[in-house]
Amino acid sequence: MGAMTTPTVLDHEDVEWFRAAPEMPSAARGAAATLARRIGLDAYRSSEVALAVTEAATNLQRHASDGALLLRVLRTPEQAGVEFVTVDTGPGMADVQAALSDGASSAGTLGIGLGAVARLADAFDIHSLPGRGTVMAAQFWAREAGAAPTGGVPSVASGLTRPISGETSCGDAWAVRVDEGATEESRPSGGGSAPSAEPAVLAMLCDGLGHGPLAALASEAAVAAFRRSTARHPEGLLRDINAALRGTRGGAVAVARIEPAHGRLLYCGIGNVSGVLLGPESRNGLLSAPGIVGQQMRSLRTFELPLKPGGALVMHSDGLTERWKADDLPGLLRHSPAVMAGQLLREAGVRRDDAGILVVKGAW
Repeated sequence: MGAMTTPTVLDHEDVEWFRAAPEMPSAARGAAATLARRIGLDAYRSSEVALAVTEAATNLQRHASDGALLLRVLRTPEQAGVEFVTVDTGPGMADVQAALSDGASSAGTLGIGLGAVARLADAFDIHSLPGRGTVMAAQFWAREAGAAPTGGVPSVASGLTRPISGETSCGDAWAVRVDEGATEESRPSGGGSAPSAEPAVLAMLCDGLGHGPLAALASEAAVAAFRRSTARHPEGLLRDINAALRGTRGGAVAVARIEPAHGRLLYCGIGNVSGVLLGPESRNGLLSAPGIVGQQMRSLRTFELPLKPGGALVMHSDGLTERWKADDLPGLLRHSPAVMAGQLLREAGVRRDDAGILVVKGAW
């Protein structure tokens, strides 16, 4: 696949969902302004973030079916930004470009329109399907007043978690990090492919057993173990996560290693986490073995698949059904990982369980 640069991965934190309701725009505006100031954005930029979030929230509250807005912090080693993601189940827009044009503001909103929201953001993406729903994602980073958008920080991965109805904590969690590469690595036990020496993307999704605070503790332990582990192969990472989850409820966990330089994916999972490798014309399911990480983890098996240009890796908990089809979502693969994750959550998410989804795209 030729020479490559090291992929960029953003850390995501401070997840808060706002459901469509009369008080949502003011609540989201206040939270956005507070969040922007807390991470160090100046007063002018913080007010722009609050304005954009209010417009998006008001659009949802007035026009969308079952809309929700997610507000969170994005971090690189050097800086922090704010991101919002909106997800709704209709009515959708037949002409997104017209909605983004100047002066195209829906009745009853602030009147700045989605085009102005896009200009206030450093990165903006929207995917709408008439009759199905719309997902929009926007990033806001520090910049001088009146300056042009920076383009944001393009991350190769993004995900969403949403707690079961009635809970505030989610038992699903995900994490992604970059393996900078190494000169040599022992093979995993039982044979299998050794990790490449070039940079790779490591991705993990955990569905803590049950839901609520105890499930969240298990998934948080999985994320912490994934981040501190020095293992480079999915099997080694799963063993470290298994050790960390002893004493918790345990959970279903899958770990993937994306190797752009070798054009391959290594995938290993235990329990009910779904993995799908999407290509422009293909869909390959990734199998997980039965068991509970932290309690009953038997022999591990790693699957290896070739990466196809223009594709994406999707991992999700059983809070999303497996019945979704990318063909039913025209243009999905052309969008950012955050918007892809939002569309799949909208399409397949169920309210009677925690939901977690992770999308890795653009690393190869």
